[in-house]
Amino acid sequence: LQLVESGGDLVQPGGSLRLACAPSGFSLENSFIGWFRQAPGKEREAVSLMNCNDGSAVYADSVKGRFTASRDYAKNTVDLLMNNLKPEDTGVYFCAAKGTLSWGRWTIPSEYDYWGQGTQVTVSS
Repeated sequence: LQLVESGGDLVQPGGSLRLACAPSGFSLENSFIGWFRQAPGKEREAVSLMNCNDGSAVYADSVKGRFTASRDYAKNTVDLLMNNLKPEDTGVYFCAAKGTLSWGRWTIPSEYDYWGQGTQVTVSS
C-alpha cells in the first residue's frame, strides 16, 4: 500500500500548480486524503484534507481561497490545485491516507496511516 505524488515544479510567485496523489494497493473510496507540506527546518504542516466519500474538504487558513482539493475519477487521483502561489508555499508536499479520521485531528501527521514520498514545490522569481 502506497501513495505517489506528482506535479511539483519551480514556479514564479502568482503562478499555479496542480499536484496529484495516486494510491497503489487500495481504493480512494472510504478514504481520507490529506495534503501536508514541509519547508526546510520546519515541521510538517497540514494543508488540506479531503473526504473521498463525499468530496468535502477543509483547508489551512494559510491556503484557504487559493488551494482546492478535488478527485479526478478518470485518473484515480486526489489533486491539489494551487493558485496564486507565494514564496512561503515552497516545500515538499506529501499526501497521506487514512480510512477513518476525526475532523478535529486532521492536522496531526500521526493520525495518517500511509504517506507518499513527496514532491518538491518551489515558488521563486
